[in-house]
Amino acid sequence: MQKQTSRTPLDNSNFFQQKPHATYYMKRAVYLVLTTIILASCGEKTSTEKSAEKLGKLKKERAELDKKIADLEKQVNKNNPGKATAVSITTVAQQPFTAYIQVQAQVTGDENVLATPQSPGIVKNILVKVGQRVSKGQTLATLDAAAVQQQILAMDAQLGLAKTLYEKQQKLWAQNIGTQVQLLQSKANYENLLSQKHALVAQREMYLITAPISGVVDGIDLKEGDMATPGGNGTHGIRVVSKDKLKATANLGENYLGKVQSGDPVLLVFPDLNDSLKTHLSYVSQAVDPVSRAFGVEVRLGSNNRLHPSMSCKMKIANYENKDAIIVPISVVQRTGSGDIVYVAEGNKARAVVVQVGRISNGNAEILSGLKAGDKVITAGYEDLDNGELITVQ
Repeated sequence: MQKQTSRTPLDNSNFFQQKPHATYYMKRAVYLVLTTIILASCGEKTSTEKSAEKLGKLKKERAELDKKIADLEKQVNKNNPGKATAVSITTVAQQPFTAYIQVQAQVTGDENVLATPQSPGIVKNILVKVGQRVSKGQTLATLDAAAVQQQILAMDAQLGLAKTLYEKQQKLWAQNIGTQVQLLQSKANYENLLSQKHALVAQREMYLITAPISGVVDGIDLKEGDMATPGGNGTHGIRVVSKDKLKATANLGENYLGKVQSGDPVLLVFPDLNDSLKTHLSYVSQAVDPVSRAFGVEVRLGSNNRLHPSMSCKMKIANYENKDAIIVPISVVQRTGSGDIVYVAEGNKARAVVVQVGRISNGNAEILSGLKAGDKVITAGYEDLDNGELITVQ
């Protein structure tokens, strides 16, 4: 007998009733998830805000760290001052200060002449030597004047005959022989020939080189056989110099016009002689050269056997003087954005002092303000100093 299995009939109504219930819960879950995500998104900070917050935190930490470092440095420096800078000092005092205008000068002579012939010709004889003293008008050299000399010799013969005829005519006229016209003609002929001879003699003298002044032969730029010409092109001739009227001359730029006057003290330094000479300006030109834009100054030296024309020297013109000045070496003055400063020693520290600089001369600077007598100016070791830095005086 076959066993029958009992089945529960499918309740279709229950099935369809459960479906809407599952969907409902599924939607509820989805809504909850979305709500959670939205709420989380609203509560989270942006990356920019996070970076700004982190930067602020780091700055605060750095400020606190810098403060700690500064406090520690103060404590270390207090307990251990460190190594002081070695310096040298000089105590300033009021003293005379003179400012100079320095320029290169040259010794010349009022009488410094190049002797040349008046007519071109070949040098035949040189009659002097360098260093020889000569007198004005003395013959220094002769040129070949043979042609002129021949004319003079021929003129002498004619002149002798004319003179004889004139003298005889005078004797005849004294004896009432002959006419007055004959006497006058013989006289005129003689005097005419005499004048011609004088002209030839003067022409012959143009072939001589003579001393135009009294002085010393300083140079001979000719030799026998050379062609000598009038003027000698400025160099070819025999130079004669008088040492009785020497002077030192120099040129100053137009920016000094009005800053120097005749009578200003002058110091002439002669390096070759290892000597110097104190004197005064003799002359200051009032006109500026249009080409060089300079004007001349002059110091008259008179006669001095140690000085020679063309000798060079340094002319130092004193155009400013302060009898009670504070001066320091110009090298210690440093230019800064706050002005010119020098360092002075105050105890074991260096102090920067702003100064006003006046005139500068001969490596020294006049200090108009900022320093006083007794201040100890640092003259060595100041190059790398800072205000307030520790120093030790050597």
